[in-house]
Amino acid sequence: MSHYDVIIIGTGAGGGTLLSALAPTGKSILVLERGDFVKRELENWSSKAVNVDGRYQAKEQWSDGDGKPLHPHTNYYVGGNTKFYGAALFRLRREDFGEVRHHGGVSPAWPVSYEDMEPWYLAAERLYSVHGTRGEDPTDPPSSGPYPAAAVSHEPRIQHLAEDFQQNGLRPFHVPLGIMLREDAPGRSKCIRCGSCDGFPCLVQAKADSHVVCVEPALERPNVTLRTNAKVRRLLTDASGRRVTRVVLEPNNGGPPEEISGDVVVVACGAINSAALLLRSANEKHPNGLGNSSDVVGRHYMGHVNSVLLAVSKCPNPTIFQKTLGVNDFYFASKEWDYPMGHISFVGKLDGVALSAGAPALAPGFTLDLMAKHSLDFWLTSEDLPDPENRVRVDRDGNVVLQYRPNNEEAHRRLRATLQKYMNRQRRCAMHGDSCHVGLFARSLYIGERIPLAGVAHQNGTVRFGRDPKSSALDVNCRMHEVDNLYVVDGSFFPSSAAVNPALTIMANALRVGSHLKERLA
Repeated sequence: MSHYDVIIIGTGAGGGTLLSALAPTGKSILVLERGDFVKRELENWSSKAVNVDGRYQAKEQWSDGDGKPLHPHTNYYVGGNTKFYGAALFRLRREDFGEVRHHGGVSPAWPVSYEDMEPWYLAAERLYSVHGTRGEDPTDPPSSGPYPAAAVSHEPRIQHLAEDFQQNGLRPFHVPLGIMLREDAPGRSKCIRCGSCDGFPCLVQAKADSHVVCVEPALERPNVTLRTNAKVRRLLTDASGRRVTRVVLEPNNGGPPEEISGDVVVVACGAINSAALLLRSANEKHPNGLGNSSDVVGRHYMGHVNSVLLAVSKCPNPTIFQKTLGVNDFYFASKEWDYPMGHISFVGKLDGVALSAGAPALAPGFTLDLMAKHSLDFWLTSEDLPDPENRVRVDRDGNVVLQYRPNNEEAHRRLRATLQKYMNRQRRCAMHGDSCHVGLFARSLYIGERIPLAGVAHQNGTVRFGRDPKSSALDVNCRMHEVDNLYVVDGSFFPSSAAVNPALTIMANALRVGSHLKERLA
């Protein structure tokens, strides 16, 4: 049986970033990825292949809480979901680490402060080449250093919108983006500001994903081994239940299961699959799932309340790289409402092919292609609150069951209505006057499924960390309270979801845990 100093299960925002931190130690590290490398092919940039055919989506079926089939919008590849993310890399707000009162309930405080996380945010921003400008965002938390690269500029239609928002009293800002762009030297830039970034794998590898930024550089070291197409079925412990002794891989091609041992085992499969793995690993010492005497493993699943909204106007939107503008004026309580509403930004520019996958209501006189050419494509996020009944379970065969009921929905309804109000205040169009703006149309991103259930890109919260073993599964270093050599470093550890993309916080936390592990391994 092969033995390693460290075994990392997963190569996404958590696992890949942790690998980057530990690879220089010289310790023997095995990285297990259930998928393979994304094949570099023209279909990487095909809207039909990505949005309609689901070429890169996991061919996997889960169940919802009612036992109905659920086809998750997730990806199993080296780099995890970062291969397909839009690379918006936000810090949580300083206030997000404390208790926040919402219309739908209370978002709990974290066991660490923003100040504890801040140095690791800065390190993660540098690792992932984040472009941005400090202080533009009115909710921006303090930072000990600048962004490593200048903010990505707006194209004319987005700049026009930013100026309109400013004239109406809002404070729009440039979204922090992890892309390898050189606007000062376009001929030397890996990123070409294409229209196939958000939701697509980058054909020219210019997106700062964990495969490109972390895994590939680590593989140049002789102490690092990557195994692809290696799905972990369960974890086995010693007789005391206090240490993981073996990692069991699912058999390939009908062969027997393979077992591997490691001094330290790190689970980074994503909040849903990490919880499922721990639940599948139940044994005599851990009858409710590995490290789950608190009964929190799998519970408190969060994924945000998200919407994609198209603002259609009679004037065209020729923008190619759209995802550069954000609005956080309603992130906390504001003059509009006494409670937080959430975050407004953009998805990548949609085309008619992408819209056909969601089939929105048509604006009068518009085809899907025409709507796409005339739309501003907004992404709206509101915080969902941790509910123990929103949970991951496994069925008798070990398959994922995802049970989720959205909450804090009034905040999201108000966020949408507020966006519509400010869109109706746009400058009078020289050609169409006040009738230029046609309206907001919702798009269902996932065929036959609501975004909060099938759309699991923002998954978090299923193996929460804390200081009390009775109410948390992980300690503040993301080590399981009950299993000394087992860590979890994906979005599972979140006690609350905030209302921005969780990716940068997962990356920063992986670097923080990496620092702890380096001391442990020394």
